[in-house]
Amino acid sequence: MIQPRLEVKSLSIPDVKLIRPRKFGDSRGFFCETYNARDFAEIGIDFAPIQDNQSLSAEAGVVRGLHFQTPPHAQAKLLRVLSGRLFDAVVDLRRASPTFGQHATVELDNDGWWQLFVPAGFAHGFVTLEPGTEVLYKVDAYYAPDNDLGLYWADPDLGIEWPIDTDGCTLSEKDKNQPAWSDVRNTTPF
Repeated sequence: MIQPRLEVKSLSIPDVKLIRPRKFGDSRGFFCETYNARDFAEIGIDFAPIQDNQSLSAEAGVVRGLHFQTPPHAQAKLLRVLSGRLFDAVVDLRRASPTFGQHATVELDNDGWWQLFVPAGFAHGFVTLEPGTEVLYKVDAYYAPDNDLGLYWADPDLGIEWPIDTDGCTLSEKDKNQPAWSDVRNTTPF
């Protein structure tokens, strides 16, 4: 019997997926094909990445997000943790979606080999839970500064239960000043 090449789980918002590729290891180490367009098509995900991004957060409690790009430069993302551990959150910005305004969360680390697929039309962000957390993102649209927007990550109207003290986090100036959900919900272009 042939093993499936990818293990797939949906989060509480079904379009957001956890994907784990097969990993082959022996005494030398391991080999893993972390992305293959054909395998993704077989599980119903049309994703053609054109840019890779990598971030390193030196300390626990670093927040990155909640970010999104608007059309025509909206991005789908596939991300995986190379080292460390984080708590990830996505918010559905798609007006016609039955999960509009809802969020899904997941904890990711470098041991589990799970990757998170976030379709276009979602705000995405995370907080690091360990020092030295490094993340690799594949995206299917180039960075477009004029289309780069966000939401305030700790807005109580979003209802995200972050597993850290929100007062002691490290954020960029940009992320400290993102708009509230109430300012974005009626203007989302998705």
